Amino acid sequence: MQTTKTSVRTAQRPAVSAATTDAELVVRAATGDEIAFEAIMRRHNRLLFRTARSILKSDVEAEDALQEAYLSAWRALAAYRSESKLSTWLVRIVINEALGRLRRSNAQVIPLEAAMDSTDLDTQESMQDDPGQRPDGAAMRAQVRRLLEARIDRLPEAFRCVFILRAVEEMSVEEVSTALQLPEATVRTRYFRARSLLREGLSREVDLAIGDAFSFDGERCDRIVAHVLARFTEDRDVPRL
Repeated sequence: MQTTKTSVRTAQRPAVSAATTDAELVVRAATGDEIAFEAIMRRHNRLLFRTARSILKSDVEAEDALQEAYLSAWRALAAYRSESKLSTWLVRIVINEALGRLRRSNAQVIPLEAAMDSTDLDTQESMQDDPGQRPDGAAMRAQVRRLLEARIDRLPEAFRCVFILRAVEEMSVEEVSTALQLPEATVRTRYFRARSLLREGLSREVDLAIGDAFSFDGERCDRIVAHVLARFTEDRDVPRL
């Protein structure tokens, strides 16, 4: 049985570990070492997927853009200079690919800095959440309501009652004072303290959830790596003129 060039290359490749630096992986990948480039992809997949997803707002589009970006990076490895971090270099390639896709689809591309600084009404409105574009606005509001209700339930009783009467039932300070037989100053103090506790609690919930945003599981990682490596094989099989 004839041994293929690919199997020979595979047998000769040194192992890759977590201790292998990006610089070492780049040197090896630039010589055609697919194992090294696979390690690069797995090491930076989540960062690059989330970067593409932040621009394209679509999981499918982000995956496609990331695969094309990897192919571009593979072909440009010889031009990579270690003065910049590999992750930074790859992020730039992914951003260019994602923005190019937006332009080709005739979507409006607004630079983030310009959008945040602009006073133009249309630009500001484009940054606002459009309820009509949400997949299920009612379900999302219900989830937020349940989270808020759970946080209100965890308030100390003295604060919780004041908050319910003031914020939920929209009673005046005077009415709450009369109902609970508390000085108006105490009602104000407890109400603002309740709001502060809720903000702190919700802020912690958001901080914990941010790490899970646009989740990148093992299956997605494996799929992207497999598709890119398959494209490498196809490119090698195309006859060179």
